[in-house]
Amino acid sequence: MNYVDGFLIPVPASKKKEFIAQAARMAPIFKEFGAKRVVECWGDDVPDGKVTDFKGAVKANDDETVVFSWIEYPSKEIRDAANKRMMEDPRMKAMGEHMPFDGKRMIFGGFAPVLDE
Repeated sequence: MNYVDGFLIPVPASKKKEFIAQAARMAPIFKEFGAKRVVECWGDDVPDGKVTDFKGAVKANDDETVVFSWIEYPSKEIRDAANKRMMEDPRMKAMGEHMPFDGKRMIFGGFAPVLDE
């Protein structure tokens, strides 16, 4: 099975176009490094929870939308190698200096799929 990196990102609604443009520039780099698929989803129906929720997880402000993203890799080993290359790539470093969101509130993790129908 594939390996998946998942992300939740609080993005100011006013920076939606900027976020999408940057994501479009980054996706080919992820694929160059081994990703099979890159998906960015703009929050559309993200309700407030009673105990916790997506907005609370990233401490989203009232003017921010939660973006749910994932990147699929053929394996964890390819993901690990891709992450190493990304940290060293000058294109990624340059884009990282001008993120259209507060990266400190982004949450992410790697996931091993257990069901994929």
